[in-house]
Amino acid sequence: MKNKRYIQAVTLGMTLLLASCGGKDKKGVADNSPAVAVQVKTVSEDNSSSFLTASGKVEAVKSADISTRMMGYVDKIYVQVGEKVRSGQLLLSVNNADVSAKLAQVNAGITEARAAFDNAEKDYNRFTTLFKENSASQKELDDVTANYNMAKARLESANQMKNEVNAQMGYANIRAPFSGVVTNKFINAGDMANPGMPLLEVESPENYQVLAMVPESEILEIGKNTDVTVQLKALGQTVNGKVTEISTSSKNTGGQYLVKVVLDATDAKILSGMYVTVQFPVARKTKSSAVMIPVDAIVNNGQLKGVYTVSQSNTALLRWLRLGRTFGDRVEVLSGLSPDEQYIVSAEGKLYNGAKISNQ
Repeated sequence: MKNKRYIQAVTLGMTLLLASCGGKDKKGVADNSPAVAVQVKTVSEDNSSSFLTASGKVEAVKSADISTRMMGYVDKIYVQVGEKVRSGQLLLSVNNADVSAKLAQVNAGITEARAAFDNAEKDYNRFTTLFKENSASQKELDDVTANYNMAKARLESANQMKNEVNAQMGYANIRAPFSGVVTNKFINAGDMANPGMPLLEVESPENYQVLAMVPESEILEIGKNTDVTVQLKALGQTVNGKVTEISTSSKNTGGQYLVKVVLDATDAKILSGMYVTVQFPVARKTKSSAVMIPVDAIVNNGQLKGVYTVSQSNTALLRWLRLGRTFGDRVEVLSGLSPDEQYIVSAEGKLYNGAKISNQ
C-alpha cells in the first residue's frame, strides 16, 4: 500500500515538473518581433471595365520577312539585329557559283549571237540593194531575209536569257526592300537557304499598329475609323489609335475577329511585340463591376499570383488570386478577393504569412 502511494506521488511530481517546463517553452517562442509598417487599402468595385476591351500585340505597319528564291549556302551576312539599313542595301549573299557559271555561258552565247546577227544584217542590206538593181533574185533575197530574222531572234533570246540569269543573281544577293531596322535573323553564315525560307526580318519603326482579337458577340459594335485607347502594359502608358481594318471572317481564329488599330504618333518607347489592351468606346452588352487592384501590390511566386490581406488579428495573410486583364497600372481580380476587404499595397519591411503589421 505504501509503495502504491509512493508511486502515485512520484508520478504527480513528474507531471507538475513537465507542465512547468512546457510553460517555460511556450514563453520562449513568443513572437516579440516589431510590427511591419504597411499601407493598406480597401477593395472597391470599378465600373470602367463595362466598356469593351481586347488584348493585342504591337507590330510595325511596314514589316517584311526577307527570303530568297534560290537554294544555296549563305556566304555572308552583312548586317546585325538592331542595325539600321537603307533601301537597296546588301543584307546577305547566297553562294551563286552555279548562277555565275550560267551567266558566263549566257554572255558567250550573246557574243556568238551578236556576231551572227551582224553578219546576217550585212547580207540582208547587201542583197536588198542588189535586188533593187536587179542583180539578185527574189529567192536569194528571201533566203537572206529569213537568215537575218532568225539571227535577230536568236540574239533576242540570248538577251532575255541573260535577264533571267541576272534576276537569279538578285536572289543570291539579298537587299533591303525599304529603309528600316533589322529585327530578326533566322539563319547564320554557312547554313543552307531554301526558297521561301525567311532569312531576315526588317521593319520600319516609324509607324506601329495593334492586332487585337474581338469576340463574335461584340464585333458588330465596332466600326471602322473608330478612335480607341491603347494601354501599353510594359510601359504603363496610354496612347490613342484608330481602327483601320476589321476582319469579316473568324474561320481560322476560333470565333475571334481580327481588328487592326493604327497608333497615333507618340513619344512612348514602343517596340514590336509589346502586349497591349485596346479599349473601344463601346458599352458591353453585359455590364458588370470588376474588382481592381494596383499591379504593384501583386506578389509573384512562379506561376502563382497573390496579394497580402489583413487578417482579423492584424497580421499579413497571403491570398492567391486569379487575375484578368490589365488596365494601365491596375489589374482585374477574377477571384480570390472580395469588395470591402483590406489588402496591403506596400510595406517598409519583409512580409510573410502571420507577420504583425501596423497601418500607417
